Amino acid sequence: MYTKDELAIVDYIESDKPQSVDHLEQKTQQLKSAAKAKYSKRKAINIKVLESDIERFKAKALSEGMPYQTLINSILHKYITGQLTEKH
Repeated sequence: MYTKDELAIVDYIESDKPQSVDHLEQKTQQLKSAAKAKYSKRKAINIKVLESDIERFKAKALSEGMPYQTLINSILHKYITGQLTEKH
């Protein structure tokens, strides 16, 4: 004797709705690839920054265990997405 929930599962499996796990994994990979292509494109820029600020970035990045360019990129991303705000 099946419970109501078990009957629902059996009905679902026997219907035309289910897809194979292989298909779902393939679709997941396609979606991940599409998202990565859309949102992870990077573009190099050139800016002039005070040498003393670069040295501070390098020191802070060293204490954080990351390259200073990664730290600068992270700060810019957080600021532009509203995760980092200016304090007065």
